[in-house]
Amino acid sequence: MGPAELMQAAAMARRFYLEGKSKIQIADEFGVSRFKVARVLESAVEHDLVRIEIRVPAELDAERSDALRARYGLRHVVVAESPSGTADDTPDPEHLGEVAAELLGELVSEGDVLGLAWGRSTIHMAAALRELPPCTVVQLTGVYDAGTAERGSVEAVRRAAAVSGGAAHPIYAPMLLPDPGTAAALRRQPGIAAAFEYFDKVTIAAVSIGSWEPGISAVHDMLAKDEREHYASLGVAAEMSAHLFAADGRRVGRDLGERCITVEAERLRRVPEVVAIAGGRRKADAIGAVLRSGLVTSLVTDSAAADRLLSQPSGRQPALDRSDPDA
Repeated sequence: MGPAELMQAAAMARRFYLEGKSKIQIADEFGVSRFKVARVLESAVEHDLVRIEIRVPAELDAERSDALRARYGLRHVVVAESPSGTADDTPDPEHLGEVAAELLGELVSEGDVLGLAWGRSTIHMAAALRELPPCTVVQLTGVYDAGTAERGSVEAVRRAAAVSGGAAHPIYAPMLLPDPGTAAALRRQPGIAAAFEYFDKVTIAAVSIGSWEPGISAVHDMLAKDEREHYASLGVAAEMSAHLFAADGRRVGRDLGERCITVEAERLRRVPEVVAIAGGRRKADAIGAVLRSGLVTSLVTDSAAADRLLSQPSGRQPALDRSDPDA
């Protein structure tokens, strides 16, 4: 660029990038076509007269987030850096709850019905909530242990409702029951039935994901040894809200759901926005399985899980059309 061209490019760039003027307005001011303005602005970037820098908080990874979103056909993906010093196989670092709380604050609108499923990550998220628009909050699953309700999903529902100023609809019941008859009887109890009536009204849900191994799946840990082995023989790769999934996203072991207090999979599929919160390399394969199920639209995870997910073929991308692999 010569001096005159350089000064014109600097002036046009100042109008466009700093003053917010349109290319048509700039063209009128300088007596040139808008196509000429576009070429000058492109040249300004090429010659380093203008530097465009995309900056996000250091703890978030924009490149991995976008790559993961595109690979699995999701609506929103937020990848947080795995904490330094954390073992590579640590599942669900607690800071994911804080990231998810910020995302939820962005996605929830006034009048929404927010559903929360049991899970350590959703409990951490609820504890980190600082602001939510007025909304109704409903519990989507029973609790891991009814005796810990005050420290678990019931408290998470209460916390989210208190932050939003909306009504809370908790479920005071275990997630897993001894048999289908006991589960069916509990679903008819007035308080639980009232919560279930809200399931079809849920507009955004937050769920956790577990892999089929001790300490990583609440349902796995609640079952007897022979039951765990039985479901493992069916090819279970992941668990979400007491629903079991094979690696390709198909649901397996559906009989388990008859013993559980949880939102049905097809009801969850009709929820417009379902945000899964899960991380750690140990959970990566389980996360991939659930992403292929068509039940999840968005994901909050960490770089350890993201790298594992990005190294694998995504297979089908059912998230946005909510297609069922079994259909």
